Amino acid sequence: MAFIGEYTHTVDEKKRVSLPSKFRQALGKKVVVTHGLDNSLLLYPLKAWEVIARKLGALSLAKSDTRAFGRFMLAGAVEVEVDSIGRILIPEFLRDYANLKSKVIFAGVYDRIEIWNDRAWSEYKKRIEKSADAMAEKLGEIGVF
Repeated sequence: MAFIGEYTHTVDEKKRVSLPSKFRQALGKKVVVTHGLDNSLLLYPLKAWEVIARKLGALSLAKSDTRAFGRFMLAGAVEVEVDSIGRILIPEFLRDYANLKSKVIFAGVYDRIEIWNDRAWSEYKKRIEKSADAMAEKLGEIGVF
């Protein structure tokens, strides 16, 4: 299943957040949450995470940037249980990294779900929308769009 769409959810008093219902079946009972880019979090189904983790584990230890990125993604990754009504508890260090407060955005991005602070997502979208035409042109040059 390709994850698509944008969903706003609220963090409850116990710091749990409900996964979008459209994503739940494809995710199963355990997911992996880790640091993402642009101060977001990445959420993967276990099988998809295993592929990513293998690729990250194969990066060269001789290069400082690949070592650092591997650490960033792997050391920050947490396997999280999905409860019986589709909620997850994102660890505090990841909530702090992404500045998750009361409202969060789940953005489906094909093989992963990004989790954003609602204000950061809104600002990011505004920036990207301004350059969407130029990005589409570049993707067209390489046959993607």
